[in-house]
Amino acid sequence: MTTQRTPGRRKQAFAAAAAVAALLTTAACGGGDDDNGSSKNGAAGFDAANNKVAQASEAKKGGTLKFGGAQDADSWDTTRGYYGFMWNFARYYSRQLVTNKTEAGKPGAEITPDLASGLAKVTDDGKTYTYTLRDGVTWEDGKPITSKDVKYGIERVWAQDVLSGGPTYLKDFLDPKGEYKGPYKDTSKDKLGLKAIDTPDDKTIVFHLPEANSDFEEVLALVSASPVRQDKDTKSKYSLHPFSSGPYKFEAYSPGKNLTLVRNPEWKQASDPVRKAYPDKITVQFFSDANQLDQRLLNGDLDLDINQTGMSPQGRTTALKEHKANLDNPVSGYVRYAVFPQSVKPFDNIECRKAVIYGADHVSLQTARGGPVAGGDIGTNMLPPSVPGAEGQKYDPYEIAGANKTGNADEAKKALKACGKPNGFSTTIAVRNNKPVEVATAQSLQASLKKVGINAQIDQYDGSQTAGIIGSPSNVKKKNYGIIIMGWGPDFPSVQGYGLPLWDSKYILDSGNNNYALIKDKAIDGLFDTYVKTLDDAGKTKISTEINHKVMEGAYYLPFTFEKFINWRSDNLANVYTSNGYSGMYDFVNLGLKSAK
Repeated sequence: MTTQRTPGRRKQAFAAAAAVAALLTTAACGGGDDDNGSSKNGAAGFDAANNKVAQASEAKKGGTLKFGGAQDADSWDTTRGYYGFMWNFARYYSRQLVTNKTEAGKPGAEITPDLASGLAKVTDDGKTYTYTLRDGVTWEDGKPITSKDVKYGIERVWAQDVLSGGPTYLKDFLDPKGEYKGPYKDTSKDKLGLKAIDTPDDKTIVFHLPEANSDFEEVLALVSASPVRQDKDTKSKYSLHPFSSGPYKFEAYSPGKNLTLVRNPEWKQASDPVRKAYPDKITVQFFSDANQLDQRLLNGDLDLDINQTGMSPQGRTTALKEHKANLDNPVSGYVRYAVFPQSVKPFDNIECRKAVIYGADHVSLQTARGGPVAGGDIGTNMLPPSVPGAEGQKYDPYEIAGANKTGNADEAKKALKACGKPNGFSTTIAVRNNKPVEVATAQSLQASLKKVGINAQIDQYDGSQTAGIIGSPSNVKKKNYGIIIMGWGPDFPSVQGYGLPLWDSKYILDSGNNNYALIKDKAIDGLFDTYVKTLDDAGKTKISTEINHKVMEGAYYLPFTFEKFINWRSDNLANVYTSNGYSGMYDFVNLGLKSAK
């Protein structure tokens, strides 16, 4: 779920980040508006929608909700989309058996019934999930949505040769051996041959998991579990015009330029307890220049940024000075970090990894990322605050936000001596060339490590080729990438939805690898195995905390920040709030307008 940024020159990137961070620290304390960030123009105030609802009672039916974005979705096909904002936006035109609650903050990460009349009836020691569809659910042409439509939509996940790109958790959970070949190669007459799903009648759907997985209902809340009707499936072209099961439908779409949704007249409020469908129309305009997008937001031409990755440095500088009441500063759900591949010497030695952690200046790294407001709090461990089991800065095993926040040269040199490199060593920091903030972070790390005898050169690689460059363990070793700068957010709010691809040895891949540290820890693997079979929330939370502790004890990562953003909401936006269910984004689905302009 990454977004693209314009490449910048290395020195300029660091200088700009530092300057913006300094300005943000000042601006966040005042300027533009009065001390609490209130506004005479009708905006709710600084952070008024951060984990709480702003102007809920002012939402009117009607009007056009106007999004802008610096990047189009990877796909609007519910099977193929993987960007976080796409999952958020797709609920306008797609429904699932269950979805995230439309509540601010932490409760937004909880699951609530959508197409289904209730949460799953779970039997067979957590291996069987049964749902009944509620009455009155229809497609945009008025035909009823059936259990077979839900099954078919899920089966499309297996068609990775045609519909690649989206999450494959459903495939992994329901068919771990890969026996089903997908609906396009299905030899059964009705193309519904996936044995793990039964549809005994049009309103009942039963899932049979080969092995219990306590996060299965979380996966069913992803848009990849949306129904798709067979006669409307245009395969690889479905992204151009998905057939709606929600309150809005596609009217027009020009990839990379604009998208317009209008009301679906066949949608019935009585059949949908989740969506309020306030606006009459929803538009999205895409810009190639993030500064142009920000200027349109500042001018009042647009209501919010669909990408939800924060304003660009230029735009947020102006916004904090002059329009602070229109801004929120949510925690994004991402951890930004450096990771140490154990295949690259001397990072096969834990003490050499610790030397980098102790040698880094964590305040400088935070500043490079935009400071405490636009960058986030100093990261002290690897579990995002939105994931159950997270402890935030309370868990700080290397005193990253405490005694060692500006680095500890003595501890770093002790670690170097312990790993047999008393005079230091040389290595390479790998960083994406299309992420100026990451380049600035690499330069900060390079400067602080030099002080303890670790000489790190920086290699900026093509950020669009991540999977084949840092995702290839053999290439990482060949290039001597001892330090890789990256970030990660949860696909769904659990330690499995966040950490399984990063830390479980089963997920080490020859290409497209995300377990960059090449962690092969039987204790961590065993905790994940226990987690998926644990059905009570308290037990899952405890295991989640234990996994995070094991990861940090291994010194595989240097966390930079628990990332935060500066996001814009227009004066006319109502019923607006951030949600942990969408990594601190505004929850799009029930946004309204104060006036129907």
